[in-house]
Parts: sequence; structure tokens; C-alpha cells
Amino acid sequence: MSRLRELLSDSLVYGLSSVVARFLNYLLVPLYTGVFSPAEYGVVGLIYGSIVFLNVIFTMGLESAYIRYAADRDRAKDVFKTLQMILLGASAVFIAVMWLAAPLAYEVMGIEGAQADRIYMYLFAILFWDAVCVVPFAELRLSNRPWMFAGLKTLNVALTIGMNLALILGLGMGIEAVLLSNAFASGITGVMVWVVTWPMLTGAWSAGIAKEALWFGLPYVPNGIGFAINEVLDRFWLSRMDPADILRLYGEGVTATDITGYYNAVYKLGVFMLLLVQMFRMAWQPFFMKHAASADAPDLFGRVFRAFNIGAGIVFLGVALFAPDIAAIRIPFTSATLIDARYWAALPIVPWILAAYWLQGWFVIFSVGVFLKDRTKRLPVITWAGAMVTIGANLILVPMFGMTGAAMATTASYAVMSLYLLNDTKKAYPVAYALKPALMQVAVLAMLVWLGDGAGWLTRGACLLAGAAVLLVPAGVGRNR
Repeated sequence: MSRLRELLSDSLVYGLSSVVARFLNYLLVPLYTGVFSPAEYGVVGLIYGSIVFLNVIFTMGLESAYIRYAADRDRAKDVFKTLQMILLGASAVFIAVMWLAAPLAYEVMGIEGAQADRIYMYLFAILFWDAVCVVPFAELRLSNRPWMFAGLKTLNVALTIGMNLALILGLGMGIEAVLLSNAFASGITGVMVWVVTWPMLTGAWSAGIAKEALWFGLPYVPNGIGFAINEVLDRFWLSRMDPADILRLYGEGVTATDITGYYNAVYKLGVFMLLLVQMFRMAWQPFFMKHAASADAPDLFGRVFRAFNIGAGIVFLGVALFAPDIAAIRIPFTSATLIDARYWAALPIVPWILAAYWLQGWFVIFSVGVFLKDRTKRLPVITWAGAMVTIGANLILVPMFGMTGAAMATTASYAVMSLYLLNDTKKAYPVAYALKPALMQVAVLAMLVWLGDGAGWLTRGACLLAGAAVLLVPAGVGRNR
């Protein structure tokens, strides 16, 4: 139990930065949805969807490689120096390639006019700083400096918010302000994390470390692209939705970019589950690396799975049942709501997005085997299986159900990936996960959300209590099911 408390404590500290940062960042949603039209916010969604894809390429899986090889503190400085040099050089090459591909990128992201070139330059700055800061931030995690990590991450969001308010409300800038604010904040916090970790650069370049780290990390690139397809392909698919399907599902006067904007705004309600997963992931890798050699590690990891499901199930129920009320929360001293009413057409996607992130948490837990046994080459196979499900499901479901179909496709892809990874990781590192009871709990909670849809507060409250009772029923931890 003490080790579970250790994991919870680390999750809370790392999560403090994520919770505060995401909460503060979420305050921008009322601003964006109140100021920008759904079509404009749809373009913002496409730009940040592109950043998700490009970050995978720019970082090359070297964050995970650093955690893996810098755990040996005797050579950590050499690993740090080597990986930073790789990232600096690679970022320069990738930016040059992107500059040559600008016309295609403008079309994909939907940017045009005089601001397009400036937006593209801000995009370069964001990608550069994100890439060259992954290793310093990983060092803060590995050297057990969670408060420094939390402080810098929170500062990044505070700067982003301040710049957004100044540029949008003060100067009346459009969506260009979103990218400029992000680039400014990334640059400031990037310089600061480099200063904090500067002593690590006293190490030496090592071709052997470079080869070892790239061999370990590069399989994360196709793996990450597969994840990016699962995470953001839906925006691009919706942005090219057939007008006839839009007319049938949403009526006249609605465009594909409007739908992308609706979807992008309401998707943000998934942040509650995403926060839980991110908090857990930040603490999980160092935790299982530390305890993997323990004789009872498989049983311990099985108990972690159960504990995670209790937390995730409560978040799923609470947000899914009360999503309309959350969206309608009034911002103090204004007439604005958390999500502007123009975007509420996308509220039916919320349970599906929450379920997708919950299953993403399973994927994180089930990754123990491939990580400990250096089987990362298996990850691209698994994530691309999920990506194929995403593509196929979007192809079928979006014309039928529109935004809800896109969310359903995301959930299906994470279900396939997590179960595929579980089957694969058993061969490398068997863990006593109580899977069947967990699946039964998910099914019961989904039924309770369906029963509570559109009902009054009393009925939804009863569904919430019933779901909490289901989650707390012992799930046979310690027996492989």
C-alpha cells in the first residue's frame, strides 16, 4: 500500500502542474468560443492538430529514450548532451523541409491571407522549443524535481493566457494571437528549463549513446504518428465532410469548418479524463522502473490497474452525466459560459471522448512489458492497428453520425490498441490485470450514462452513486482474468 501511496503522491505533484495548467488554459475556451466564429476556431483546431503530428517527428521518441538510458546516473550527462545535440540538428533540418512544403501545409491547415506566413513562423518556434525541451523536462522528472517541473509548466500556461488576453482583447488580433502567444510562452519557459538543467550539458557527445538512443526511440515515431492519427485525424476528416451529410445531420447554414469548430471546442471537456491520464503517466514510468525488480511487481501493477479504473470511472461518470451543465457554467463577472452556446451541438461526443482517454490510460499501464524488455519495436504495429481502425471507422461513421461518429472512431481505436498491447505485453512481462471485471464495470457505467442522458439532476445523481458503488466492488485483483 505504501508503494501505491508513493505513486499517488508523485502523480499528484506532477499532476498539479497539469491540473493548474490545463485549468488555466481551459479559461481560454470561453474567450476563443466567444470571440472566434466556429469556422475560425475550426482552423485553430486544424493548426494544433498539425502540431500534434509534427511534434512526433521533431522529438523522435527521445524523451522515452532519455528516461530509459539516463536512469543510469553515471552516464546521464553524456546521454543528455548527446540527445540535445541530435534534437537541435534535426529540428533545423525539419524546419527547412517544412519551409519548402509551405503551400501544401497552408492548404491542410486552412490558413490563408496575409497572416498565413506569420502563423507559419510562429509554428516553427513552437515546434523548435517543444523539441529541444523534452529532454530537459525529462531530466527534471528523472532527477525527482517535480516541483520545478510543475512550476515551469504552470508558468508556460500563465504566459500563454496573459498574451492571449493582451493580444485578443487588448489589440483585437485574430487567430494569429493564439500561435504568437504559444510561441512566446514556449520560448521563455524553454530558456528557463535549459538554464535549470545547464550542468547536464557538461557531458560528452557519444556516438554509441546516439545509436543506442535512436534505436530505442525511433520506433516511437511511427508509434507517435499512429497515436496522432487516433487523436486528431477526426478534425481533418470533419473539415472535409460531405455537404449533403452536413445538411442531413445539422441542417442549413452549417459548414464543414463550423463542425470542426464545434467538435474542437466540446472535445475540450475530455480534459478532465486527460488530466488524470497525464498525471498518472508522468509518475508511472519512473514508478514501474523503480519497482520492476520486486518479487511482487506483477501483483503491484495489477493493483495499480484497479486503482486507476476507480479514479477514471468516477471522472467518466461525473463529466459524462453533467456535461451540459459544465458547458453552461457562467464565467464570473461576464455573460459568457464555459463553452459558448453556438458550440453545444457537439455535446453528444463527450462520453465517447472520455471513454477514449480512459482506454488511453489502459494503454499506458499495459506498456510495462514492452518498455522493460526493450520491445518498443512492437509499438508501431499496435498503434498502426489502432490508426487503421480510426481511418476505417471515420470513413464509415462520420457520414452516418457526423461528430459523434468521429468520437466513436477514436474510442474504437484506443480499445483495439490497449487490448492488442495487453495481449502482446503478457508474453514479455505477465501482470495480473483483472481485465474482465474492468470491462464489465465500463459497460455498466456506459449504461448508466445512457440512462441519465437528458434526465434531471436527481436521476443523474442516482446514476453517479450507483456507478461509484460498481467501481468499488472488489475486482479480483491478483488473478489474471
